[in-house]
Amino acid sequence: MLKFELLKTEGLARRGRLTLNHGVVETPIFMPVGTYGTVRGVMPQSLEDMGAQIILGNTFHLWMRPGLDIMQSFGGLHGFENWHKPILTDSGGFQVWSLGEMRKISEEGAKFASPVNGDKLLLTPEVSMQIQTVLNSDIVMQFDECTPYTSIDPKTRGQLTTEREARASMELSLRWAKRCKAEFERLENPNALFGIVQGGMYEHLRDESLAALEELDFPGLAVGGVSVGEPKEDMQRLMRHCGPRLPAHKPHYLMGVGTPEDLVYGVQHGIDMFDCVMPTRNARNGHLFTRYGDLRIRNARHKADPQPADGTCRCYACAGRSGVPWAEGGREGFSRAYLHHLDRCGEMLGPMLATVHNLHYYLNLMREVRQALEAGTFGPFVVQFHADRARGV
Repeated sequence: MLKFELLKTEGLARRGRLTLNHGVVETPIFMPVGTYGTVRGVMPQSLEDMGAQIILGNTFHLWMRPGLDIMQSFGGLHGFENWHKPILTDSGGFQVWSLGEMRKISEEGAKFASPVNGDKLLLTPEVSMQIQTVLNSDIVMQFDECTPYTSIDPKTRGQLTTEREARASMELSLRWAKRCKAEFERLENPNALFGIVQGGMYEHLRDESLAALEELDFPGLAVGGVSVGEPKEDMQRLMRHCGPRLPAHKPHYLMGVGTPEDLVYGVQHGIDMFDCVMPTRNARNGHLFTRYGDLRIRNARHKADPQPADGTCRCYACAGRSGVPWAEGGREGFSRAYLHHLDRCGEMLGPMLATVHNLHYYLNLMREVRQALEAGTFGPFVVQFHADRARGV
């Protein structure tokens, strides 16, 4: 089941509501990534407390471990990881792409050796739909070929993927999309299947992909094949092109993006849903996102700093149990000095607190975006957002 309501617009920016089998999602939304059935370093209760409405799981990795028999015994991914709000699962296409020369793509699907035990495996559109049906994810992604930014042909490796290569990849993804839809319907999956717009860096190929996917009438559409090594200006160019062309009555998902600036830019160009490993991965490397720019907690200048990571933040790391930020007189959070100490000592609490903060920051940013759209003040919000981020910590 999927119901999408468009509640308000300001320019291309959209305030919406997405109803799925396991709950309601207010958009625009950021979706924390839980590849292996967990958002790394965060307790599920913390995710709920910080306002996570929907999280991701990964078809490829959950197929490898723990496997479908175990997943089925728990009634799917919700029961297995004890998360009872919506879940979106990536089809495995990006993971197949990341295997590089270790996989072989054909019309049938992708052949590769299991990174877990070396077994020879074949992931096809049909198999992807079967796995995701067992997972019982609220949003199922079609199996696609993620078009690389640079060619993987030995003769042209490292050069921009040619139009011919991008077309072949895009057309293969369309043929796979048809097979995904047929198998999804055969399995009588009660959830929602999204199509993925591909076409590399070529706008006219993106248009062809979108037109063909619209004929298949998926209930939601994603823009894939970005965050694959392309320069920022190319990603923004594709957002400017694709966002306004996506059907207004369906949810729009930009896959694997990105920085706080990327999220705001995406909303400005019609995107409703985002995911990225950046807030969790960067947290594990001492990189915190704040209202006033990015904080590198490993820098020696933080050794004795009594401030929290972000004085305006209400997360547990910054404001403690009270939830009162320093800017409003709260004094229960953890200092930059303490976070710096934990990082230098390799204590696991350090990346855990940093992850809580980063995810809270991303989810709160989307909350503020929704509030600005509701109030009709999104334009001024964007100006203030960039001014704050440029101010520096």
